[in-house]
Amino acid sequence: MAAQVATAPWLSVLIPAYNVAPYLAECIDSVMQQFDDGVEVLALDDCATDDSLAQLEALSARWNGRVRVLRHARNAGLSAARNSLLDAATGRYVWFLDGDDKLLPGALPALRRIVERDAPDLVLCDFRVWRERMRLKHRLRGELHRRTFDGPAARLSQDRCAPLAGMLMTGELHAWSKIARRALWADDLRFPPGRYFEDMATMPQLALRARSFYYQPTPWVAYRQRGSSILATMNLQKCLDQSRALSGLAHALDADGAAPCRDDARVRLAMAQQSARNLIGAMRFLKMQRGVPGAGDLPALAEQLRDDFRTLSPLSPVELERAYLARGWWLRYLRFHRAFQPWQA
Repeated sequence: MAAQVATAPWLSVLIPAYNVAPYLAECIDSVMQQFDDGVEVLALDDCATDDSLAQLEALSARWNGRVRVLRHARNAGLSAARNSLLDAATGRYVWFLDGDDKLLPGALPALRRIVERDAPDLVLCDFRVWRERMRLKHRLRGELHRRTFDGPAARLSQDRCAPLAGMLMTGELHAWSKIARRALWADDLRFPPGRYFEDMATMPQLALRARSFYYQPTPWVAYRQRGSSILATMNLQKCLDQSRALSGLAHALDADGAAPCRDDARVRLAMAQQSARNLIGAMRFLKMQRGVPGAGDLPALAEQLRDDFRTLSPLSPVELERAYLARGWWLRYLRFHRAFQPWQA
């Protein structure tokens, strides 16, 4: 009898874990409750100082070994953990899920239907904010359904520039709302170790590689709101990493074959808009450092951030301000205009 050839999984769900022990059961159970035989689940302990590893091993046993547990020899950070998971994955598609978040019911079956019917290079989904206590003000902010994309929905599209423009325009650049063919990652696209805002540095380049995409305007992920997020714990290094996060994309847009998107008006405006967001966010942090001992030369740092914008934005400050005014985006105009005002000590 001829030996049967093992079929590669259609999907790899990749879960990095570092000091998220209290949340891992909800995360992994949310995946396994939708599990099918064509899915592989890989979880990596990045040398957590809590009992994340023990939790992962217990969860793997609970699910009869269908959760494969990996471990770093030493703590290397989120980017390195995701890169190790990518290297170990065997699925045709890969989906990153943070260890403190969870999949919403029906996400995996819905994704499989899209993959089997349309086989897009990239699938994008929406998310909901997950709070321990969801108040009326949170609902009014739209936290039950956050859109991640500005563009065509619920259909296959082969518009090469639309994924990049649509992601940048919303500013929702997290890895866990994008499911991609593993082949798109190749060997030369990985998360940058040792840098913050690693999703922003990586996901636009992934979108640039997609020849087809499908945006499903349905929340598939519950994003847990915690006080230890990058934005909630800003410091100078995070500020600088945010300001320069799009540098890899700028280089990619100058590469052979990327000229159509480099010159696409939607991409130019969206990249300028995201560059403006980065500048405004970083400047907000600097302004909070006024009067803080050892804060450094704040006016020089502010000018450095403005130079980052000038380097990375396809539109000049004046061109972006005109674009804002032409579209009636008054609040965006005012926030951006303030970022270029002389520094007030």
